[in-house]
Amino acid sequence: MDSTDLLKRVRKIEIKSRGLSNQIFSGEYHSAFKGSGMAFSEVREYMPGDEIRKIDWNVTARFGKPFIKVFEEEREMTVMLLVDISGSEDFGSKTFLKREVATELSAVLAFSAIQNNDKIGVILFSDHVEKFIPPKKGKSHILRIIRELISFEPKSEKTKVSEALRFLTNAIKKKSTVFVISDFFDDGFTDALKIANNKHDVVALELFDKREKDMSNIGLVPFEDAETHEVRWVDTSDPQTRTAYKAAALKREHELKSIFRKSGVDHAQIDVEHTYVRPLMNLFKQRERRR
Repeated sequence: MDSTDLLKRVRKIEIKSRGLSNQIFSGEYHSAFKGSGMAFSEVREYMPGDEIRKIDWNVTARFGKPFIKVFEEEREMTVMLLVDISGSEDFGSKTFLKREVATELSAVLAFSAIQNNDKIGVILFSDHVEKFIPPKKGKSHILRIIRELISFEPKSEKTKVSEALRFLTNAIKKKSTVFVISDFFDDGFTDALKIANNKHDVVALELFDKREKDMSNIGLVPFEDAETHEVRWVDTSDPQTRTAYKAAALKREHELKSIFRKSGVDHAQIDVEHTYVRPLMNLFKQRERRR
């Protein structure tokens, strides 16, 4: 991809994601994700029902009547995006590839973050951390993130979610909000997920294509593993084959939900052929109701 095409794609994603962030997501994002603590804002006169422990005794002594300290939530947070760029992310059965949707999702979350004065950082991963972009603020920083998501070529096509989570735990010391954007075609990441969520606030955004859950009857066709490139011929006209395929997909879906639930991680499923607005909004509203 030459620089002109890259800039056009970056601009297109910027316009769409900024629009969604401005019109839909920024307010919900603000409500759904807590700041890092409470900061002193001002003092005001004591009113019946106020907590006595909040009285500012110095100001009270100066004016001869009670005043209390008012605190407000510190909004500045660090937001980390852990984005899967392994081979399976280049799959899409109709219009969109999973990697394209991951890029848009990342851009929307990044623009929502900077509107709330948050820092945003990125970890691009396959079976190892391919690139780390430290958290910063600003539009130019987000445009750099979008460029990397569009153009970065991973060295590996395999997936190891645990490697990205371990890197996060070691590299980011401040408690952060973490979005893991992946299809989670992996196993063995449960312990790393629990450890990361104990330190940070982790959210799993699971991308899927409906053809990964339901096989069409299209005769004898070759299936290639996107990460190992192993090819297997499958007779999709066989009802037992299609039933077994769907059963395996449902089992995997159930296991993933169980992992996220037991790890205390919020989870949203995003069909790459449908808008991600609804599942993301539902996730934000669920979190807001728990506050």
